[in-house]
Amino acid sequence: MKKGNGLAIVLILIGILLLVGKLGNLFGFLIGLLIPLLVIGLGVIGWRNGNRFIGGILMVIGGFMLLGKLSAVIFWIAAIGLIVFGITMLTRNRTRRI
Repeated sequence: MKKGNGLAIVLILIGILLLVGKLGNLFGFLIGLLIPLLVIGLGVIGWRNGNRFIGGILMVIGGFMLLGKLSAVIFWIAAIGLIVFGITMLTRNRTRRI
């Protein structure tokens, strides 16, 4: 395999994943999560190969992409956490008064 073939294969796979990401709700969501993870993975590979600048940029971009995809999940976790924290504060105050 020639030196430039690896990049060409990666680009083809990313293009296919982008097209497949438009299919279905659940399947599209999973593929939508896979793309940021691939960008983060490419950043890690770049970081390990000594190109820390490009690797760091790719990891930050992938992280922001993943943060955007998981914003709804993060919202639900934060809301449930606030409810649980509030309930524990109420129960802790009642046990101290008795």
